[in-house]
Amino acid sequence: MNKSTSLVAKLNAINEYERQPIPESKLKSWKKFIGTYAGEHTAGTEFVLGPLFVAHGASAIDLVTGLLIGNVLAVLSWAFFTGKIAAKTRLTLYYQLEQIAGSKFTLIYNLVNAGLFCFLAGAMIAVSATAVGIPFNLEMPTLTDILPNSLGWILTVFAIGAITTVVAMFGFEQVSKFANIAAPWMIMVFIAAAVGVLPRLGINSLADFWPVAKNTIWTGVPLEGQSQFTFWHITFFAWFCNMAMHIGMADMSILRYAKKWTAGFSTASGVFLGHYIAWIASGILYSLFLLESNNSLTFAPGPIAYEAAGIAGAVCVVIAGWTTANPTLYRAGLAIQSINPNWKTWKVTLFVGLFTTIAACFPALVMRLLEFVALYGLILMPLGAVIFIDVYFMERWGLVRNYALESGKKLNPAVAFTWILTLGFCLALNLFADVEIFFLGLPGWFVAVIAYLIFSKLFQKPIVFKTQKVNLTSEPILNH
Repeated sequence: MNKSTSLVAKLNAINEYERQPIPESKLKSWKKFIGTYAGEHTAGTEFVLGPLFVAHGASAIDLVTGLLIGNVLAVLSWAFFTGKIAAKTRLTLYYQLEQIAGSKFTLIYNLVNAGLFCFLAGAMIAVSATAVGIPFNLEMPTLTDILPNSLGWILTVFAIGAITTVVAMFGFEQVSKFANIAAPWMIMVFIAAAVGVLPRLGINSLADFWPVAKNTIWTGVPLEGQSQFTFWHITFFAWFCNMAMHIGMADMSILRYAKKWTAGFSTASGVFLGHYIAWIASGILYSLFLLESNNSLTFAPGPIAYEAAGIAGAVCVVIAGWTTANPTLYRAGLAIQSINPNWKTWKVTLFVGLFTTIAACFPALVMRLLEFVALYGLILMPLGAVIFIDVYFMERWGLVRNYALESGKKLNPAVAFTWILTLGFCLALNLFADVEIFFLGLPGWFVAVIAYLIFSKLFQKPIVFKTQKVNLTSEPILNH
């Protein structure tokens, strides 16, 4: 057997249990999730989002307090929403939703979901490319760039995309290992780089930090052309920037491997190292860049980190992009594979990786990342609300759980109308009440909950159950 045949055999042997509960023998300890979440959320996005808070004129006190409250709410959402449901069902989001909504609906949903994940992974590949391009004097994108600005940029992006895709093709185990290796030192580079540049900002003692933070770093004054961010923007963004993963239930695909639902609290390793410390650290680096470049519009995490921490900073940007792109590509592959269970997940991930790499060539993905992560969370949120209600409340209200599965229907109209109505409500709030996208998720979730219950009452018909009913108030019976 030659090497290529052996590699294909290994890939074909990978079983990600896309359409069955995770066997008990495959469950992972909380340590696996500590590393996975620390690696994913102390990552490429942090080199973008932290600086964007500076660009949007966040004040120092709003940033510190808003991030604290928002990140606590995010961890609680991961644990009590996604963690609990993942531990009960042991299923991916995609197969769970198929049982509720039907195969016709999930076909559309999975395509939308995979596309959004591809764009996020693409943004992270682009972040890594800004560091890889440093030795080649690659022309870096600016805050106003939309299209790729050179052939060198495209070639660099494709090289990074190829490596990212190969890691994701080998499944959750390799994604987890990669994150556990990378995470411990990445946060140290973030911290070391930020501390190292403090004297250049005029901070030579602990007493100097807060005055400089207020007057030089997070001044409360946005850059030209950028909107103003308040405490509420920061709090809701920190809470909902990963809405698709927790309230939207996408991380069922990850947390279904957890021995206990409390593994959801392991997300604290990611959000407080990444969405707190790393956002602050990268904001410090960007404020120095602005100060020394006379407010240049160039927006390239690689050179910014290299200026502060040398080669270690540039390497950190590369690895940080990978550790976000890898699990995101893994999720996107699962979403597409669930359309046709006969497709091999690794082949689907290879195709998804190519699409993602092409998307990564467009710098606009990075420049509009704040709005994009808010949008993709908002789009997927109503289906998380549907799963939450279906698992916990349907039978209490005399309704049928997993209605599409039990009835044999390929489309559950209650889910389709809930998704359309919720997104329509959020769009109306945005257009007619001028509610910004960062604040739409919370009222939208309650609309989705109420709508799904009402539509289920209207559309559910008496049926003969096709599967044995399971008592979901106890732990699930796992396949062995």
